[in-house]
Amino acid sequence: MAATPLTAEWSLRQRYLATRQVSESLCSPLLIEDYQTQSCPEASPPKWHLAHVTWFFETFLLKPYHDGYCTQFPGFDRLFNSYYESIGKFHPREQRGHLARPAVEEVYRYRRAVDHAMEALCDRLERTPDDHVLSFIELGIHHEQQHQELLCMDIKANFSVNPLKPVYRGDLPRRQVAATAPVQWHEQAGDLYEIGHAGPGFGYDNECPRHRVYLPPYRVANRLVTNAEYLEFIAAGGYGQAGLWLSDGWAHSRRHDWRHPLYWERDEADGWLEMTLGGWRALDLHAPVCHVSYYEAEAFARWAGQRLPTEAELEVVLAQKPLCGNFFDQGFLHPQPAAPDGQWFGDLWTWTGSAYLPYPGFRPLAGSAGEYNGKFMCNQMVLRGGSCATSQNHMRASYRNFFYPHERWPFCGIRLAADL
Repeated sequence: MAATPLTAEWSLRQRYLATRQVSESLCSPLLIEDYQTQSCPEASPPKWHLAHVTWFFETFLLKPYHDGYCTQFPGFDRLFNSYYESIGKFHPREQRGHLARPAVEEVYRYRRAVDHAMEALCDRLERTPDDHVLSFIELGIHHEQQHQELLCMDIKANFSVNPLKPVYRGDLPRRQVAATAPVQWHEQAGDLYEIGHAGPGFGYDNECPRHRVYLPPYRVANRLVTNAEYLEFIAAGGYGQAGLWLSDGWAHSRRHDWRHPLYWERDEADGWLEMTLGGWRALDLHAPVCHVSYYEAEAFARWAGQRLPTEAELEVVLAQKPLCGNFFDQGFLHPQPAAPDGQWFGDLWTWTGSAYLPYPGFRPLAGSAGEYNGKFMCNQMVLRGGSCATSQNHMRASYRNFFYPHERWPFCGIRLAADL
């Protein structure tokens, strides 16, 4: 992890405070009752997110590196530890919604206390830089940006189960087009390529080391699969044809009675509706289909006579594209129809056909931070490209996101690929 130089346009302190403000602005439309809602084991309450990212800075930076720091909030080290076994005990993830206390106002006091101490630490580092500590602040900033995306995902999940159909933000814009841009294919020659993070700038340990892979010739679609295209899969009986599905996916879809993507609803009068952070809307046929699992993505690709790209194939292509798209910064908070020149970054994380495994020569970070990524390298699939809830300055071609193949609550979609 390379620290952002202090000679950059923004100081480290400014970047830290700006990142912290984004998290709080995401919660500003919420009622106090919304802060504690947890609709499913995967989705944490907003109050927990605000406190956990604060715990991260306190645990990994203030306690070891800020002389004289003493926590004012005993017990928070257990409540807001996510999964770090080497740090100590933690509250079960699926029971975070049970924690009526501490109050929301106390969590905000916790944030203020930690921010005050972090500002002092940043001031000291500007006078006397320490690359090791700077790298942990950089990690903490990117960690909080990850939780900002999780906040968007979890608020949506929490609102979706309410029969009153509450709206998180009624002012969210949308981009409307008259037609879907036809698919074009990026063709890539077979060759030996390098993938993985090598700098400059920040990268997680799971993106390293950079290494060579041989890829046979292949092609990748320049945009994501649309709602209209996915409706064709549904109309063709895709959810009822066992031959299209992986065995685990078929069993899971039968067990949970999947018939369409998450957050879709069929209304007799209005047709297909979709739950968004801007409320329930008519399904935009030109926008990408979202909130589908790996199992659904793989079944659709098989039905379409294509396949999902591998993570190496996608990284090689993404590295050739400009880092622009529908990110959190654009303010849509929902995937939008593809532009005529394609849709590479943003909108939705793309499922790949690659299991989440360590790269050759991978070494986790030393100490407790080594639990950040490495211990999850089992039974999950890699996603690439970022989403409408990912900050643009958090993204890069080598970024490896990962989720379990049955999970549908992330902002994830489908991009097709094929052999040449």
